[in-house]
Amino acid sequence: MATSADIIVKHFRQILIWPLQLMPCEVKGQGRTMGRHWLQMLDFAEAGSPWQPRPTEFDGDPADFEERHYREFVTFLPYVQRFLYGEGRLSNQKTDQFGQSPLHVFRRNDIRKIVMMFKDGAVHHFSVAHIDLYFFYDIDVVILAFEIQGENLPLKRVQDALFRFGRAFPAQWDEDHTAASCLRKVAWLDERGEVLAASDYENRAGYLSHLGAHRAPKMAEHWEYLLSPLVLHHSAAVGAIRYRQIEYHRMPIMAYVAVDDPFALAEEDFYRLGMVTKPGDGDALPYTRKVFEEFEQNCCFDRFWIPERKHISASTRMMCNGHAFVLVGAHGSEFFADPYTGALGQFRHQYFLLALIAHFHKAALLMFSDRLAVALANLNLQDTQSIRQFKRETRHLQEAFLRFNQRYWFREVSNQIVSDQIYQMLHRHLAVSRLHQDVRDSIQSMSQYLENDDLRRQADTVVRLTVVTILGLIGTTVTGFLGMNLFSLAEESSVNRMLYFVLVFVVMLLLTFFTVAKSKVFSELLDAIADERMSWAAKFSVFLKIWRRKKV
Repeated sequence: MATSADIIVKHFRQILIWPLQLMPCEVKGQGRTMGRHWLQMLDFAEAGSPWQPRPTEFDGDPADFEERHYREFVTFLPYVQRFLYGEGRLSNQKTDQFGQSPLHVFRRNDIRKIVMMFKDGAVHHFSVAHIDLYFFYDIDVVILAFEIQGENLPLKRVQDALFRFGRAFPAQWDEDHTAASCLRKVAWLDERGEVLAASDYENRAGYLSHLGAHRAPKMAEHWEYLLSPLVLHHSAAVGAIRYRQIEYHRMPIMAYVAVDDPFALAEEDFYRLGMVTKPGDGDALPYTRKVFEEFEQNCCFDRFWIPERKHISASTRMMCNGHAFVLVGAHGSEFFADPYTGALGQFRHQYFLLALIAHFHKAALLMFSDRLAVALANLNLQDTQSIRQFKRETRHLQEAFLRFNQRYWFREVSNQIVSDQIYQMLHRHLAVSRLHQDVRDSIQSMSQYLENDDLRRQADTVVRLTVVTILGLIGTTVTGFLGMNLFSLAEESSVNRMLYFVLVFVVMLLLTFFTVAKSKVFSELLDAIADERMSWAAKFSVFLKIWRRKKV
């Protein structure tokens, strides 16, 4: 019987799904807007950027539309279809904007291979299937989707690649100054095999100094090169589209592992694959039975996995822990290995889109949470301009969150059992529903604060108007009653009458402003006069407050 060390992975694929937060940008003619960075990417594409708009399957001749795209489309419910693919334009529809998908995807094709040097010095080459950037209309989030593939790799090497490859920067360094959980070296190669960019994980001093200067970690050089013209926000780099880290530095992954005999894998092998841990060695402590039971209960979808049958039709296992979705099966099974009708095709299309939606939900909600925290941090109740800015930002976030709920928020995406179960597992492990509730509660609390503040200001205005009206009523009544009997100005010259008018106007204007300025004290005086329980001495004391200067 083969051991884990003897198992060869015939076909291996790994997809990185890396969400990043985009900083607000200014769009010409629209001011400060959310989710318009793809317009700037179009400008970069026209200027020769390696990132170019990716054509969709709907851009070609309808007669050439493939069945695998048809199966992918009908997997999802109609409202999810409109999110992923847009909506067909009616024959009489004139506007070009109708029905467009809120997804804007850019792809680069200059990186063709990846060289990975592992901790033990071994070097392996992997082919690049695709590298895409997903932008979302109205949401300041971008997701990098990076798919690689390899053939005939030892299982332990696959476990090591899953554990080490998708890391934006080192978390620490070993005694030999190599990054603890990262690959020793990663390099991007072009079609001719020339190095385009390489990692700098060993540059410990550079990472430390960057963190000390910017209070944010530095991205590894090969990832910075890959994302360009996007630039890290907390850095000295100059760029119109700036991003920042929004989640843990380990990128979420998907993995497809095809072996000759999946039943030869031990429980520990499945655990290390599903939980994305490094391969075991002779010194590693064994996992307990309880660990395996919890893993199988919470992270395994075993609809097509029946090990006691030892039949190829029951040799496919799916594992999901939120951070990773891993698919393991038999390389010789058409059900598992067919790139069009089998699990491999579903892994690269339907399952990838399920993971993309779930991770987008979490990233967008974390972005909203971050913006709310920044808005509150910038609020200064002693600064009128700060209060106005806080109100504008809060209302802007309310509008954006409302659009997010209507356009992007899905509790169900498919009626197909497998797709629905995988999506629910992703949502549960990522705790997206709880995060959505937290963000909604925060926005509602801030909205309630603004409403209460507006009501308070309106109440103060009503009080001032009431005081002015009451005091003005006295003068109106007196002058109206006495009228022309008090002063006879009919025979005066026009100049004198104009002077009288100006004099009365100025006096009444000053009296009105004085009343408004003292309206709060006047309102207290009116309350005191109306209070029968107060003595006349106490009422007179309130009257004297009108003439006292407020202490600074």
